Amino acid sequence: MNNPGYLLLVEDNRQVQANNKKLLERRGYNLRQAFSLGEARMLIEEETPMAVILDLQLPDGNGIDFLRELRKTSNIPVLILTAFGTHEDILKGLRAGGDDYLPKPYDLELFLIRVQALLRRGAIIPDTLRIGPLRLDNASSKAFLNNEDMVLSQKEFALLQLFIQYPDKTLSLEYLYEKVWGQSIVEADSSVKNTVYRLRKKMAGSGYTINSERGEGYCFKQG
Repeated sequence: MNNPGYLLLVEDNRQVQANNKKLLERRGYNLRQAFSLGEARMLIEEETPMAVILDLQLPDGNGIDFLRELRKTSNIPVLILTAFGTHEDILKGLRAGGDDYLPKPYDLELFLIRVQALLRRGAIIPDTLRIGPLRLDNASSKAFLNNEDMVLSQKEFALLQLFIQYPDKTLSLEYLYEKVWGQSIVEADSSVKNTVYRLRKKMAGSGYTINSERGEGYCFKQG
């Protein structure tokens, strides 16, 4: 399970997108690209990213306004990547909710280091996790399917929280048990299996399921 989750690159310059994509994918990161603010909103609604790399001048609006809008509902880490590099520009971006600010042109190795630092600071789970019609409110430990409370137990919520953060990733029994039960798995313990079974039933109609990967663990995916 290497570098789970995804980074969202919001940039309309295709050469900049291509350069950053090549660099980050070479380091094992999963990426999604948006060439407008509208595309970025759609991707975030579908699945919460680990972090956002945000240009400020997009064809359908200003990145500062988008950032202020994002901050009303989410603490997703954001690195502003823009040609506007004056002292006033940087202050404006950080005051709007940016976690870091890197003016163009920039050194690619410095960019990579800034992204790594951004992800370390953003290791805390965001307030809300979304994927399709599923939404998790981490403050209240409640999960919703099409805005209806799924009425999950503490363990069910914790498992779903992990799965939503790592879609299409096979998570081992050992990893799940350690993260949710807080200890090394006990041989022949069926706690994970039973909790996954209950979750599957409560997720019915969501368009997502939890597949059992023989000898490996479980994978949350569409289907």
